[in-house]
Amino acid sequence: MNGKQPQRAQDSDREPAPHDSGSPGGTGTAGAEVLQALTASHPQRALTVDLMEQVCSPKNLLRAYRRVRSNKGAPGVDGMFVHQLADWLREHQEALIASLRDGTYQPQPVRGVEIPKPGGGKRQLGIPTVVDRLVQQAILQVLEPLLDPTFSESSFGFRPKRSAHDALRQARKYVSKGRHIVVDLDLEKFFDRVNHDILMSRLARRIGDKRLLRIVRCFLQAGLMQDGVCVAREEGTPQGGPLSPLLANLLLDDLDRELEQRGHCFCRYADDCNIYVWSLRAGQRVMASVVRFLEQTLRLRVNREKSAVAPVQERKFLGYRLLLNGKMGIAPKSLECAKDKIRQITRRHRGVSLAQVIVELNGFLKGWFQYYRLAAFRGDLQRMDAWIRRKLCCFRLKQRKRGKAIARFLQRLGVPADQAWRIASSGKGWWRLALSPPVKRAMSKEWFSQQELVPLLSRYDALHG
Repeated sequence: MNGKQPQRAQDSDREPAPHDSGSPGGTGTAGAEVLQALTASHPQRALTVDLMEQVCSPKNLLRAYRRVRSNKGAPGVDGMFVHQLADWLREHQEALIASLRDGTYQPQPVRGVEIPKPGGGKRQLGIPTVVDRLVQQAILQVLEPLLDPTFSESSFGFRPKRSAHDALRQARKYVSKGRHIVVDLDLEKFFDRVNHDILMSRLARRIGDKRLLRIVRCFLQAGLMQDGVCVAREEGTPQGGPLSPLLANLLLDDLDRELEQRGHCFCRYADDCNIYVWSLRAGQRVMASVVRFLEQTLRLRVNREKSAVAPVQERKFLGYRLLLNGKMGIAPKSLECAKDKIRQITRRHRGVSLAQVIVELNGFLKGWFQYYRLAAFRGDLQRMDAWIRRKLCCFRLKQRKRGKAIARFLQRLGVPADQAWRIASSGKGWWRLALSPPVKRAMSKEWFSQQELVPLLSRYDALHG
C-alpha cells in the first residue's frame, strides 16, 4: 500500500490519446500510401475492397428503391418526385451502375431548407435529389451491417433495433445506482460542423473500396442550393440524406470509445450525450476533459450555454426528466411543445369541422403519448385533457358565430334557455365562455367521448392498469 486513494474511473480526466485527422479518402500518392498502410494494419478492412459491386447489385438497388419510395419526401434541386424514379431507372439504370462502378458518379447539390427548432432557432436541412437518395440508401444498406455492430453499446440513436426508450431505460439504471449528477453535453450545430477529413479517415479505417470512399466524400462536399445560390461546403453532413445518421454515429463512435476507456457511464442518442457521475466536482472535471477531446480531436464545437453539469432532475434527456426515485417524468418544455401543436390543430379560423379537428388531435396525441409512455405524469395528462376540452369548446362556439346559433346549440345540449341566451349575448371572449359552468356541462367529458375524442388519461390508465 502506498497510502494513495484510488481514483474513481468515472472521475478521470486524463488527456485523450491523439487520433489521426488525415483524409485517406482523398487522392494522390500520400492518400494511396495511407490506404495501403491501413489495409496492412487492419486485415478486416482488406475484405471490403469490392463493396461497390454489392452496392450496385440488382437486389440491393431494388431494396433501396422500395425504401426511397416508401419514405416519399420532397424533390431535390432537379425537381424530380419520388413517383418519377421508376421511369427514370428504366432508362438510366445501366448508366447509373456504370458510373458507380468506375467511380465517376457525381452527386447533385442538395436543396437547402430551414425548419423551426422546438427550442427556437432554425435547423438546416439538405434535401438530396431522388436519385442521390437512392444511391445513398444503397450505400447505407451495404455499410450499416459492417459498421453498426462495431458501435458502442451506449449509442442508441439511428441504429437498428435501438430506440430513445432504450437510452432512457439505460440512463434510469445509472441514476438508480446513485449517479445523480449528469454531464449534459450539447454539440453546437453538430451536423453542420462535421469535419470531412476526420470523418473520411474514420471511414477509411474500415472500408477499403476507394470508389465507395470517393463517392461518400462527393456526397459530403455536394453544394447547398438555397435561394438560387449554390454554396460549396467544406464541412458538415446535412440532415436529410439517408447516409447522414450513419456517418454521424461513425464520427461520434470515437467519443464513445474514449468515454468507455475512461470508465464512464453514459448514454448517447445521435449528438445528445449524457454522462452520469457521482458528484458535481467529478462532473466538472469530466466536462472540461470531454470538451477538450471534442474540440481538439474531433474538431466539434460544444455549446457552453446549453451544456451543464447538474443534478439529473434539473436537466432533460430526450424530452424526459430523470427522477431520483427511479421514475421518469416529462420535461416542461416537452409539454409546452405539445401544447403548441395542439394550438395549431385547434385554431379557430381553420374552416374545418369539429370532427376533422378531433381526428387530427387523436392522431397527434396517440403518437405523442406513445413516445412519452415511460413517464409517470398522470396529473399532467389530467390537466392537459381539461385544457384540450376547453380549446375545443372555444372552437365549437366560434363555429356557431352568431348569438342565436350559439343559444340554439347550447339548448340542444340541455342548457336552459335563459342560461343559453345569457351566454350567447355575453361580451366575454371565447376562452372565458368555454370555462362557464353551463358550457362545461353541455360539452362535458361524456359529450366529447361521443365525438370520439380519446382522452390522454384513458390511454395512461389503460397502459398502467
